[in-house]
Amino acid sequence: MVVKLNLIAAVCENGGIGHNGELPWRLKKELSYFSRMTKATEDASKKNAVVMGRKTWESIPVKMRPLPGRENIVLSRRVLDIPNNAATVCSSFASAVEALSSPPLCDTVESVWIIGGSSLYKEAMQSPLCHRIYLTRILKHYDCDVFLPDIPASFVRIKDSRVPEEKQEENDVEYYHEVYEKQEQVVDE
Repeated sequence: MVVKLNLIAAVCENGGIGHNGELPWRLKKELSYFSRMTKATEDASKKNAVVMGRKTWESIPVKMRPLPGRENIVLSRRVLDIPNNAATVCSSFASAVEALSSPPLCDTVESVWIIGGSSLYKEAMQSPLCHRIYLTRILKHYDCDVFLPDIPASFVRIKDSRVPEEKQEENDVEYYHEVYEKQEQVVDE
């Protein structure tokens, strides 16, 4: 079975997604949205997987690692000390896709979420396996040193009943959620 990938990210007005290994904003409701989206399954016997780069893994507070209720997959070319096998470590995006497409993960994982960082987002967006992008647009400028790659033109904005359409506000910061889906290319014969 080949997996379909979802990508989820929050981005501020200047395209930033991180600063000094952390999120530049503190938005609890937005983090709850992230948690709800990446945990929700239709089949109660399965769970979702979150795939992240090493720096994203390290940016998660130790007490929150692994992200609960999800299969955590960390991409790293170096050996990582992950206590109690709390996450699966893969050396590349391709090896993570292979692991998720094979038993035992393909039997226990319902949806796969790419959660960062920038180079993983770029590789996932370029992959034919990337199905949807769930984007939170934060309507404020923050100093950032990590940025979201441009969303390819093959993705178009859609509606998803699980995603609120109205503008959200928290801590005097406004933001809204968008969903993009990759459109299949039609080949003329």
